Amino acid sequence: MTAALIAPAPTDIAEVSDRIGVRETISTSFTMAHRGLLKIKHNPEQLFDVTVQPILFTALFTYIFGGAISGSVAEYLPVLIPGILVQTVVLSSVVTGTQLREDMDKGVFDRFKSLPIARVSALAGALIADMVRYGIASTLTVIVGLCLGYRPGGGLAGVVAACLVIVACSFAISWVWALVGVTGKSAASVQGISLMVMFPLTFMSGAFAPVSTMPGWMQGLNQVNPVYYMVNTCRALMNANSYGADLIWSLVGSLVVIAVFAPLTVRAYMRRA
Repeated sequence: MTAALIAPAPTDIAEVSDRIGVRETISTSFTMAHRGLLKIKHNPEQLFDVTVQPILFTALFTYIFGGAISGSVAEYLPVLIPGILVQTVVLSSVVTGTQLREDMDKGVFDRFKSLPIARVSALAGALIADMVRYGIASTLTVIVGLCLGYRPGGGLAGVVAACLVIVACSFAISWVWALVGVTGKSAASVQGISLMVMFPLTFMSGAFAPVSTMPGWMQGLNQVNPVYYMVNTCRALMNANSYGADLIWSLVGSLVVIAVFAPLTVRAYMRRA
């Protein structure tokens, strides 16, 4: 008598998807940001540009240009402190591209590509971690200004609002330098290109001298200079807690920059795999 062979009942096979949800993307981005903060903890010299520079530049510019531009240090501080705040934080965003290029050269990001995480997480995490650096630079600049005698007319609310806006705008600009870092050939070249662009934009923005005293063609260029609107926004908030058109232009411009450069950066990053 032969035994009957009974085929096992078919079982459902779970579908495997390579799509990463928004919640997982946000979670892994903050995990990568935590990694970036730990890297700063073990290499504190990475904070020199946001600790030494605000103190040094604020003190030097105050006493060198104060009398020549505004007649006295006291009159110059309401002009300088918002401007130096923007300059310090914006120039700190340049480091984002340089550090990305260094990590890619070391093969760190190649390992991230093999993990089951969203492609944007590694890049977004690095940029989020850099926002801590921007916060440190903002805080130190304001503290140094207060020590030199600056008394913001906008009060605490105006100062906090200005710092938040500048950090948000610098986060947007850092996507531009992230793209330069991903596509650049070396960390030195990335830093050189970034500074070559940012220094003229910063110094012509009216951060240290009134735009009205500049040549007409330079005043015209400032109409398309994002740093110009950031400086005006910061001054209005810190000195009068005023919310105007410059603030709108700064925030809308930041959203546009992120919408354009974030996809380009991720695409370039994956192409370099």
